[in-house]
Amino acid sequence: MRLYDTARRAVVPFQPRDNRVGMYVCGITPYDAAHMGHAFAYHVFDVIARRLILLDVDVHHVRNITDVDDDILRVARERNADYRTVGDAQVQRFDRDMADIGLLPVDAAPRATMHVAEMVRWIARLHEEGYAYEQAGWVFFDTAKFPRYGRLSGLDVATMTALSRERGADPDDPRKHNPLDFVLWQQSAAGEPSWPSPWSDGRPGWHIECSVLSTGELGHPIDLHGGGDDLIYPHHDSEIAQAEAIGVAPYVTHWVHVAMVRHQGEKMSKSLRNLVFVRDVLERVPGPTVRILLAAHHYRESWTYDEDELREADERRQRYHVAMQSDATLDSDDAQDYERQFLERLDDDLDTPGALRIIDLAAAALTHGAVRSRGGPVKAEEVLGRLLDTIGARAARRSESVGPAA
Repeated sequence: MRLYDTARRAVVPFQPRDNRVGMYVCGITPYDAAHMGHAFAYHVFDVIARRLILLDVDVHHVRNITDVDDDILRVARERNADYRTVGDAQVQRFDRDMADIGLLPVDAAPRATMHVAEMVRWIARLHEEGYAYEQAGWVFFDTAKFPRYGRLSGLDVATMTALSRERGADPDDPRKHNPLDFVLWQQSAAGEPSWPSPWSDGRPGWHIECSVLSTGELGHPIDLHGGGDDLIYPHHDSEIAQAEAIGVAPYVTHWVHVAMVRHQGEKMSKSLRNLVFVRDVLERVPGPTVRILLAAHHYRESWTYDEDELREADERRQRYHVAMQSDATLDSDDAQDYERQFLERLDDDLDTPGALRIIDLAAAALTHGAVRSRGGPVKAEEVLGRLLDTIGARAARRSESVGPAA
């Protein structure tokens, strides 16, 4: 299996250690419903996990939950609700949405609020080693002490500063020694949740959460770490810095990032309010249609959500369903050849569009009544079922009887 590695900027072999893989994917901040951008990212890592499992690799898949941050607290204030109530409700909605599009359950979903003590200990080590400084109850990572900061993204200082401003890191904060320094610990405002620390009653910064949760679940190095490509900077660059600064190196062996889904000319995001929610799509088409739509796009290429394409995906799903219900069979050699070509596409940097084209060919052959010839007959459901299972487009909780997209 070959996958693009963001750090090496090349498609390289992905090699499990001792036939085991620890995979950490940055999860949701639960203050709103899951959208199609979420679905695309988590679909990609689900397909990676399914392919590795098919290779008899023991996969330990971890996806965290950032259950305390500025956005959750803001929404909780707006609704006059406890932030934990807001987070719990959104996590339940997210889990249901992901199950209904056929994602395998993850092996662990650690919550940030359950591991704050470990984060405080990690920050204290960074402070003791001279990589962090305290200002008025806040603690910042000193990027000047880590010359390799930004090597994952490869961005220059001006670009990193602009992205920091765009993504809420506030490079103009007067408490910072350097605009690129990032928050490890922040003092809680009145009425906000807080935990004790040597610096103040407060809460952890975003980046430290993932370094602590990922290594706590998987040790290090983490075999595969990823998320959306908007996380490369500052989130993943910062994770690397705070981990390697205290000797957690190498921190990650292979970095995988998923391109953005766009809508109305912009990337799909809560802040832009241009979201297409997974649940709304599932009200019109079954889960396998969503997975076929997602699989039609390569994970490293940004794409625009389109209603016509959703209808095309549903038509594709129906063609597969008709083929699976047919009495036609393939001989063993032909069935194995389709599976070989399909897996070759997945193993070539997760070429799911190419893999779908192989399913198209197999479905067409079965629909047109392939005949028994060499070897024992292989039923349509067996041939297509294996292929669709591998991209998560067969098993879903909703009925296959749901009609075409409107």
